[in-house]
Amino acid sequence: MLALVWIFGAGPLGAFMGKLSEVQSNDNATFLPIGAESTEVQKIEEDFAQSERIPAIIVYSAGSALSPGQLAEISDDVSAIKDAPYSGGEAIGPLPGTENDSIAQVIVPLAAGSDVKESTEALRELLADRTIDGVDVYVTGPAGFVADLTAAFAGIDGTLLAVALGAVLVILFVVYRSPLLPIVVIMASLLALVLAAAVVYAAASADLLQLNGQSQGILFILVVGACTDYALLLVARYREALYEHSSPVDAIRTALRGTVEPILASGGTVILGVLCLLASDLASNRSLGPVAALGIGAALISALTFLPAVLLLLGRAAFWPSRPKFEGVEGTDEPESTETMLRRHRLWGSVASAVGRRPRSYWLATMAVLVIAAAFVPQFRASGTSETDIFRTEVDSVLGQEVLERGFGNEATAQPAVIVASADRVDDVVSTAEEVPGIVRVTPVTDGGGDGPPPGVVEGDGPPPGVVEGEGPPPGVSGGEGPQGPPVGAPVEPMVVDDRVLLQATLGESAESTAAIEIVRDLRTAVGGVDGADAMVGGPTAVNLDTLDTSSRDLRVVVPLVLVVVLLVLCLLLRSIVAPVLLTLTTVVSFGSALGVGALVFNHVLGLPGADPVVPLFAFVFLVALGIDYNIFLMTRVREESIRFGHREGVLRGLTVTGGVITSAGVVLAATFAALAVIPVLFLLQLAFLVAFGVLLDALIVRSLLVPALSLDVGRAMWWPSKLGRSPTKS
Repeated sequence: MLALVWIFGAGPLGAFMGKLSEVQSNDNATFLPIGAESTEVQKIEEDFAQSERIPAIIVYSAGSALSPGQLAEISDDVSAIKDAPYSGGEAIGPLPGTENDSIAQVIVPLAAGSDVKESTEALRELLADRTIDGVDVYVTGPAGFVADLTAAFAGIDGTLLAVALGAVLVILFVVYRSPLLPIVVIMASLLALVLAAAVVYAAASADLLQLNGQSQGILFILVVGACTDYALLLVARYREALYEHSSPVDAIRTALRGTVEPILASGGTVILGVLCLLASDLASNRSLGPVAALGIGAALISALTFLPAVLLLLGRAAFWPSRPKFEGVEGTDEPESTETMLRRHRLWGSVASAVGRRPRSYWLATMAVLVIAAAFVPQFRASGTSETDIFRTEVDSVLGQEVLERGFGNEATAQPAVIVASADRVDDVVSTAEEVPGIVRVTPVTDGGGDGPPPGVVEGDGPPPGVVEGEGPPPGVSGGEGPQGPPVGAPVEPMVVDDRVLLQATLGESAESTAAIEIVRDLRTAVGGVDGADAMVGGPTAVNLDTLDTSSRDLRVVVPLVLVVVLLVLCLLLRSIVAPVLLTLTTVVSFGSALGVGALVFNHVLGLPGADPVVPLFAFVFLVALGIDYNIFLMTRVREESIRFGHREGVLRGLTVTGGVITSAGVVLAATFAALAVIPVLFLLQLAFLVAFGVLLDALIVRSLLVPALSLDVGRAMWWPSKLGRSPTKS
């Protein structure tokens, strides 16, 4: 009955998986630091804009100087674009390249309220139908980047899920050597996924949480990987119980008694771990916490309700063709001896025997290898990447950006810092800002009353600042779509809103460079010292600065929170202090090793340009929260066996019976996270590698060698201060 309730009740919820994209938000505000100065400035900027219009930049590139005929055809494109509903009747250009006469640009402020992705795709389709001989055309700018990023995440619903489930299915067939059981486990994961999707959709629709593309991708992977891991533990214990009980009912009861506690502890640890992200000051980090927690909750419910029901219905047939046969006499008090168990589990029995003979050598050797790998952590570059480095495949916006820079030079990426200040102190703020090294000029934003071209275009200085990669409409676009700088030679009359003015400070460095970040840091210090000005500095470079500072703060806050959560859960579960402390330390060392190896691979093998500042934090949360699963799976069984057989035999027996399931679970989870690499976004590639490699390191080395060897070397003291740690009768 329970299985039917799941299938017929949760099955229809699958429609919500396809609807998650409807409640996604991938705009800049989704990823801004909460409460940071740059975020506050961006909110104030909205008060100055007369409408919110995101610009698309069309770039035309010929093999030689654009001919009069080609320029005439570009002008015809402009006329056609003005007639399109997504342009709001406006398009500016063609504007000839200031450094290359074979390149020109057209600025198209998209109509207010229009869907950026759909409008950009429509614009690209129009241009594809209006080809100009000898001219390549690209659509870039803020609208182009948003459209391409949204398209990159479009593969989450299909490609990502298909790759993840396919990899898990293959692994399960190899593990179980059964055609039926892998299907049952996959069904449990899919039902958990549709339940999670429905709950997340409802919560996002009600504005209870925020969903973005990267959170949705991680949600899918977490649910499939976690549910499969829990299923592996339950199925392994059920199979073991079928050898001890003739009745499948008794076997499933035994299996549930032995696995409910570690599964709930494991899921609870992950839920509490990801919820620690709520302490983050980055909006994207904070939003992931509740999304991931709901996904893990769904995985727990499915693994502990649907899966046991189906296993009970199938009985021994679930393992066909290798059905486990009842052995021995039920109710006997004579357990299988450790020697017999080690012989019966040939592979893991051999590993346990080897570790048991020389435990100190094993844990010292493995710890040395992990520490050496962790020594490369300082080489991990997480200072951010440029917008053009986000994508791992060629996209129109990046190609167009590169062409735009060839045609207009550094001005193509000259995104100004934005200063908000009191109107009565504007002159002092301008003079102070202009004295900061690296500031080229400071220009007040006016009310945009004129119909002339954007500032800087008339005299060949390049496109208007902020057009290419800004968060909003290009300053100076005529027609009332946003604030505008003064035309050349006109008197400067700043636009005043709520007794405040906006100033644009042009930087002498590329907006995404380290040098630009330091200029903005100095600029903040300078204008912040102007009495009564209440000056704040925002803009793209300020966002990068705040993101870096916020990420550093989040590491200092979230990492200790996660470690405390993990430690407390282990203390409650194992009724010990020594074991949880040692297990947590091994998890931290394992994470450091994964990050160190990641630095070597990213820098010297893949040649990646760097990493987003949040990559180490996400990797830590997932590796520690998920890696602790294997500690829980191993040590709960070791404790159970130690109560009956003593500490030494308990460790050997626990390693022997859990080695296979932990290894399988690690491979499954690594495979599911590796599937994130199919989404062509740099952040997800790096997260996929770090978590997949780290999980394998945890499952194959740390839990199989380091932890058992350390437990044997420490002895009964592992369980201090519980009675098990003080018992003199068994070692």
